[in-house]
Amino acid sequence: MNFTKALLDWYDKNGRKLPWREQRDPYAIWLCEIIMQQTRIVQGLAYWERFMATFPTVEELAEADEDQVLKLWEGLGYYSRARNLHTAAKQIVAMGKFPERIDDIRSLKGVGDYTAAAIGSIAFGLPVAVVDGNVYRVLARYFGLTTPIGSNAAKKEFTALAQSLLDENRPGDFNEAMMDFGAIQCTPQSPRCSDCPFALNCHAKQEGLQEQLPVKGKKIAIRERHLCYIYYRYEGQTAIHKRPAGDIWQGLWEPFLLEKTETRGTLLGKDIRHQLTHQSLYADFYLYECSEKPQLPQDYIWVKEEDLKQYGKPRLVERLLELLPQGE
Repeated sequence: MNFTKALLDWYDKNGRKLPWREQRDPYAIWLCEIIMQQTRIVQGLAYWERFMATFPTVEELAEADEDQVLKLWEGLGYYSRARNLHTAAKQIVAMGKFPERIDDIRSLKGVGDYTAAAIGSIAFGLPVAVVDGNVYRVLARYFGLTTPIGSNAAKKEFTALAQSLLDENRPGDFNEAMMDFGAIQCTPQSPRCSDCPFALNCHAKQEGLQEQLPVKGKKIAIRERHLCYIYYRYEGQTAIHKRPAGDIWQGLWEPFLLEKTETRGTLLGKDIRHQLTHQSLYADFYLYECSEKPQLPQDYIWVKEEDLKQYGKPRLVERLLELLPQGE
């Protein structure tokens, strides 16, 4: 059977109706692709809508304060994406317009091969195939490919195959069809093989290998970290600082962090777990009501408790703050 025609026929009938697909605005498409990295569409859609409402143009995004961008990103995780987004907006403004060549798109901060191919094909009709987790899964199952994904060999093999299948008259639709097919039909668990247009020709379906393909590479070890936060409360104020570069949550704000076991104050929560991709975090949270303002490191600032909502914070910190009793 003709794989490409069957895929596009499926997409024409079953493709997801998404707001950025109703336009070919490269800014809207780029914003979508950055937000949807490591994020499900059902969660990312609201963020995309808020960013488009707050920053309707790339110029407005470029002119924004980084804290404003991080605050709008709050809850999405992988905050380097937000910082890269802000930097790339400034690059685009400096270029005078959104770049239209694949190499120029790839030169934007935070844009790799996949994102560049997605933007280039969807916004400008460039004949470049995308390769992501959905594409690996669909192609591995249909063609019976066993090269472990995540390896350089797999990237070359799957990229070449996807490029050979690409419909150069509808490159954007083909790429979106691959992504939708993997997200809706050929899902990681319990794929919908019973009504799949490829069922008769799919290697995984015929051999019963849906759960074995694609072949995964070695798992990365998960690191455990134990954090102890102290919320200092003094006359309606509290102390926070911005997390530095070189660690998780760069540029976001948090209460006083103690890397030792000695603590003081009222324990509000213990071993509250928060999972990141390669780290498991366990946090203790203390409230300390101060009669005098304590001496803290110079990078901490005192802010009114009522103004805390204006500062971008990690989701873990937001969860901890929900445990606070109201001040007098």
